[in-house]
Amino acid sequence: MTEYGRGQEGSEPWHPQDPYYGDGGWEGQQGHAGHQAAYGGQPQHYPQAPQQSEYGDWGTGQQADYGQAQQQYEQQHYGQQHQQQYDPNQQYGQQQYAPQQAQQQYDNGAWGTGTHTHVQYQDPSDPYGQQAAAYGAGDQPDYYGTPDAYPPPEPPSRRRAEPEPQRTDWDPGPDQGEHAFFAGGGDDDGDDAPEDEGGRGDRRGRGGKKPKKRRSGCACLVVVLVFGSGIGGIGYFGYQFYKDRFVSAPDYSGDGTDTTVSIVVQKGAGGADIGRLLKAKGVVKSVDAFVSAFTRNEGEKKVQAGAYLLKTQMSAESAVKMMLDPKSQNAVMVTPGQRNIAVYKLIDDKLDLKSGTTRKAAKADYKSLGLPDWAEQNNEMKDPLEGFLHPGTYPAAKGMKPEAVLKDMVSEATQKYDSLNLEAKAKALKLDSPMDIITIASLVQAEGKTTDDYRRMAEVVYNRLDYGNPQTYGFLQFDSTYNYAKNESNIDISESEISKDKDPYNTYTNKGLPPGPIGNPGDSALKSTLNPTDDGWYYFVATDGVSKTEFARTHEEFQKLKDKFDATRGN
Repeated sequence: MTEYGRGQEGSEPWHPQDPYYGDGGWEGQQGHAGHQAAYGGQPQHYPQAPQQSEYGDWGTGQQADYGQAQQQYEQQHYGQQHQQQYDPNQQYGQQQYAPQQAQQQYDNGAWGTGTHTHVQYQDPSDPYGQQAAAYGAGDQPDYYGTPDAYPPPEPPSRRRAEPEPQRTDWDPGPDQGEHAFFAGGGDDDGDDAPEDEGGRGDRRGRGGKKPKKRRSGCACLVVVLVFGSGIGGIGYFGYQFYKDRFVSAPDYSGDGTDTTVSIVVQKGAGGADIGRLLKAKGVVKSVDAFVSAFTRNEGEKKVQAGAYLLKTQMSAESAVKMMLDPKSQNAVMVTPGQRNIAVYKLIDDKLDLKSGTTRKAAKADYKSLGLPDWAEQNNEMKDPLEGFLHPGTYPAAKGMKPEAVLKDMVSEATQKYDSLNLEAKAKALKLDSPMDIITIASLVQAEGKTTDDYRRMAEVVYNRLDYGNPQTYGFLQFDSTYNYAKNESNIDISESEISKDKDPYNTYTNKGLPPGPIGNPGDSALKSTLNPTDDGWYYFVATDGVSKTEFARTHEEFQKLKDKFDATRGN
């Protein structure tokens, strides 16, 4: 039994009709200051009763009656009063329960002492007030009604839910999974996180509450786009893999129709480039089918630039095999030292033209074929394009114009000469123009057999062009120039025959260089002409009449070489 019901006269039992009987307070409500001493005082004991009678047996059988009264009070009087005081339909200001009413009801009860005492909160863990007494509860000030007191209880209709506990990144809470990424918050909250919200008695108020920082939806959009792109990419490449491995590319069957078309493969073209060209011409049905066959047959290594005569609607395999057959190739190959007149004949044959057609076109249209500005022409030149049909392979298929084939050759020669910077080299070699370099290179190409021969022959030309030299005094005396004028390739020329011919290309009867090149020099002859030897050579003789060329510095040495040549000929 607590000291709650005692008055000033002594200890009195707690009457069951007391409105606070069995009531521990409204969740932390404190009593008035007048009853503070009763709560915090020490338990009073009387001589006529042992100490344990206060909480044990009253000795008169009253404990049972008290228990019955207590149960009756809890079921009837207190329950009815509690329901009336917490009617949810009433406003807070109109509640029946108030400290004043409780005080009046208490005073009008059966044990009223006339002293206005206040209801004191009873700590369930300290029913005898020992803890309060230990802390000097008798002198403890009353905080009821001050800012430090707990607020008065509210009816259920006005009560607010407790604030959600603050979560951390490592404790995301039951509703957020492993990390509340899509719901906001997260790592960005940091120092900007809002302060803890106080309860009804929080003295900090709500003015300083910051809005909770939430993550932008852009992050979600980025994640969706990344995942979407990844799935799309996987699907695309998966489809390509499936198509490449399990789906055959569209293709014709057989060797094609009787209709033929000309195909020109440019230098450096790959399988896909050729496949697109063939598909556009109606030769194959799809590029993929051709590339597959082209790869299987090592077309990259075997198929060369040039013109090809193929059939329409061929299978890819048949098209590749036909391109590998030399008979289907339609190209003109210019070899180093080859004369223009021979090239013209090849073009006529490939284009299925009347003999002489290409030569006439060259003579009529040479100015429009792309010759460089320094390619000066003179009336003594037999062919203005001589030396500009650069050695190589060029497309020449039926249906093409001869001017188109010639233009490709001239363009190739011009690019080569520009890369060698012939204008500057001509000045360094004390020549009149780059045209002289090409002419000398054509002579070197016609007379020599090896690179070493080319360099020595180039020195022979430069030495003989010096009109003051004591050996030839400006006469070149090359058989090749005379043969060019005659359109021949004869090595058995009599001196009497040569001496009588006054053609400008006859270097036995005319000093200096011929009017122009006598053929189309190759790269090796051109480079040797720009880099001659300096050994004093003036003569050379093909002593075996075929491939072996020997050089001499004096006329006496030359005569010995000539005798050696005659001996091989049986003269």
